[in-house]
Order: sequence, then structure tokens, then C-alpha cells
Amino acid sequence: MSILIKPVITEKATQASELQNRYTFLVAPGANKVEIKKAVEAAYGVSVAKVRTQNYGPERRVRYTKTGIQRGKTNATKKAIVQLAEGDSIDFYSNL
Repeated sequence: MSILIKPVITEKATQASELQNRYTFLVAPGANKVEIKKAVEAAYGVSVAKVRTQNYGPERRVRYTKTGIQRGKTNATKKAIVQLAEGDSIDFYSNL
């Protein structure tokens, strides 16, 4: 099981990476901060100063259809905001 699932590339995350040297990743729900730090350092070759995590619960939806009420939900996710040491940076667009 991989710790890092994918980087989050939104306007807010891009602005945080440019101004505050913070990068956002979707991570495995069972990963802790130490595992996330080691995974980012191994994958990108940078030194991590701080890790913040956020747990997001599933989004529940109800649809009213011809056959009855359909209930569903999305998967729960975990997001990690990683602050790098001064002078380090990650370029997500170098592999395009």
C-alpha cells in the first residue's frame, strides 16, 4: 500500500506552494505524520519541516428515482499539507 496517492493541484494549493512552500497530497487514510514525512522525503528528495493532516468523511447522497430511493456515499479521504525546509521545492510539472 502506497502512502502518497496523488498531489492536490488546486488554486489554493498552488498558491500555498508558491508563497509558503507548502504542498498538499492525498494520502492513505491509515498513514500517520511520520510515515507521510518519510514518504515525501523518499519520493521527492526534499527535507520536510512540518506535516499537517486533515480527515474528510464520506459525502452522502440520496437520489429519488423511478425505482425508489437510492442511497450512496463516496470514500473517506485524508489530506496532508507538507511544509518543506527553507530552500527546498517540488516541481510537479517536470514529468509532463
